[in-house]
Amino acid sequence: MEVYNFSAGPAMLPKEVMENAKEEFCDFMGTGCGVMELSHRGPQFMEVLATAKQNTRDLMNISDDYEICFIQGGASMQFAMIPMNLLPAGGIADYADSGTWSAKAIQEAERFGKVNIIGSSKSTNYDRIPLVRHWKPSENAAYLHITSNNTIAGTQYHTFPPVPAGVPMIADMSSDFMSRVIDVNDFGMLYGGAQKNLGPSGMALVIIRKDLAERTPDTVPAMLRYKTYISKDSMFNTPPTFAIYMYKQVTEWMKNKGGLAVIEEINNTKSEAIYELLDRSGFYRSPVEPGSRSKMNVVFRLPSEELEAKFIKEAAQNGMSGLKGHRSVGGVRASIYNAMPLAGVEALIDFMIEFEKKNG
Repeated sequence: MEVYNFSAGPAMLPKEVMENAKEEFCDFMGTGCGVMELSHRGPQFMEVLATAKQNTRDLMNISDDYEICFIQGGASMQFAMIPMNLLPAGGIADYADSGTWSAKAIQEAERFGKVNIIGSSKSTNYDRIPLVRHWKPSENAAYLHITSNNTIAGTQYHTFPPVPAGVPMIADMSSDFMSRVIDVNDFGMLYGGAQKNLGPSGMALVIIRKDLAERTPDTVPAMLRYKTYISKDSMFNTPPTFAIYMYKQVTEWMKNKGGLAVIEEINNTKSEAIYELLDRSGFYRSPVEPGSRSKMNVVFRLPSEELEAKFIKEAAQNGMSGLKGHRSVGGVRASIYNAMPLAGVEALIDFMIEFEKKNG
């Protein structure tokens, strides 16, 4: 039976990538060793690293004004690294509060300086992106931080907010990195954990404008300075070699699919199909305001928690795993990242229709 993994992360990887990694696991490039066993400074891994970075530039059209860094610790470590590096003493940073992960980023930033919550949708249970027209920006903010997609709440920015001249926008893109075409030049920094669209867990991809890294105070430890990763090509210490190798494989898969424009079109088709069913059903219900619905994490409710538990159990028995909503909100969540094929979404929709017939 074909199994489709709808988990929010660690999430499914492209089947082709997994098969290729399987073939190379014990013998990479004819070395007789796996990539995890090879020196990170040897020619084989250096080629992996260079290709991974170039694939990123090619896919996202990144100029030389930006550097690409691979940093251990995932997005959660970036919550602290950002203010440590970019929030000067006596300065203020603007944060938009759109869900659990943005709230965690705010909590970390408050350890290092003053934070202005520029807008929030907490009062409506994070059922939407905070309305930009109601935002209250600071004067001369060090940066504006947003979370582009909210895995728990199932919301997403479909257009990005304007920022005052001189204020860099920083986006946590953990759950929609490389799922669509964006203009990197609109941002000072993009970052995200790899475990949803980019590879295995344990590593963050950071794309940062080089001039921002010059802000870092001398008191920040070397391993927490963006300049360290830039100057040492992400190899100040031994990098997460297998995660970078898998990231290289995933980005090559994206290029072979036709790039981000093609991937975005597929993602639109997948999400629209599920939302179409939710909107015409009197059985399933989306708790998200339509203009803010995520194309990566589709959350929905059934008439009762008992039916939700039955739905999740029977879906797993039919080859669809990972559909349980986050423990903080309950419900059902279908994470349909880049690697989720259209066939998986179609299988889910067919199951949803049959489940409603039997239980509606």
